[in-house]
Amino acid sequence: MLAREGEVRIPSGCAISGIINRRGKVFSGEDIIKSIALMRERSNGLGGGFAAYGIYPEYKDHYAIHMFYDDKKSKEEAEIFLNEKFDIEIGGKVPTRKVGSIVNPPIIWRYFVRARKDKLVKSELTEDDYVAKCVMKINSEFTGAYVVSSGKNMGAFKAVGYPEEVGEFYKLDTYKAYIWTAHGRFPTNTPGWWGGAHPFTLLDWSIVHNGEISSYGANQRYLEMFGYKCTLKTDTEAITYIFDILLRKHQLPLEAAVTVMAAPFWKDIERMDEKKKELVKAIRAVYGSLLVNGPFSIILGSRHGIVALNDRIKLRPLVAATKGDFLYVASEESAIRRICKNPEKVWSPRGGEPVIGLLEGAERI
Repeated sequence: MLAREGEVRIPSGCAISGIINRRGKVFSGEDIIKSIALMRERSNGLGGGFAAYGIYPEYKDHYAIHMFYDDKKSKEEAEIFLNEKFDIEIGGKVPTRKVGSIVNPPIIWRYFVRARKDKLVKSELTEDDYVAKCVMKINSEFTGAYVVSSGKNMGAFKAVGYPEEVGEFYKLDTYKAYIWTAHGRFPTNTPGWWGGAHPFTLLDWSIVHNGEISSYGANQRYLEMFGYKCTLKTDTEAITYIFDILLRKHQLPLEAAVTVMAAPFWKDIERMDEKKKELVKAIRAVYGSLLVNGPFSIILGSRHGIVALNDRIKLRPLVAATKGDFLYVASEESAIRRICKNPEKVWSPRGGEPVIGLLEGAERI
């Protein structure tokens, strides 16, 4: 008897796609929905989502806190905390439309906030650290409340469903952004639930990911020493926090952060010139616990640009293309050609080789 769809495990499942206009020109979510929809067979309807940058220009200096609530009680309890910690400029429902396949949604809310000055001064933290600490507290201590995204002038939109249905549900065709990333999920080792759909975010970072991380335990233990709390039942959450600690907190150059996550094999390190060999060995010695083992392809989004990256032996597909001011990355070339008929350049990056798209004038991701 032939196996039917859903009855077999597809280890290379999950789809990712991303678009950036490097001049910062905003465009609607229609193209990213078309791109991810073309890879529908890589998903199984248990998770889809999008991250968008530049969508809230009228509140660009506020943190946009997107929330899922299980019920009114969890919303009330979390809002008491939010009001204690932040000055809330405005809050309300995230607009949605009825889609038959999207069922039992949580309460979906968003708030535009700034840290309360008295609380911020007392904490002796930067505003980003203050917000990140509040996010960790909500996700780890408030039952039935989950922070979906917490960056400035950006937001994450995710659900249990196929990604094109999620895009329709959140009316993403009505938003305009200069960066869009998308994910179609085929969960293998973790549950399919609203909070577990991709992207995973912290502050301005967002991650969409195809793969399985066998180093999750070691990565998690290291991150927890620095106050990160992995509570959302998936290895992708840890990848988001790895980028945050390396790029934001420790201020590593992107090349060094990539070397941490997708480190060259020792045999390749030995062939490097002495100066580079010494540097790479030092990075591996200091950050060995943040090496990401297992197959993966990821797209990291930030307000300054995107980075797409494979594991070091390229066990998950990743294709990139450019045309004019646009950079495209996706799991499949067809997903790029669906929205860019005649790209100027198309390539498949090597394992561990980042594809970087920065906004014009940005010096780092």
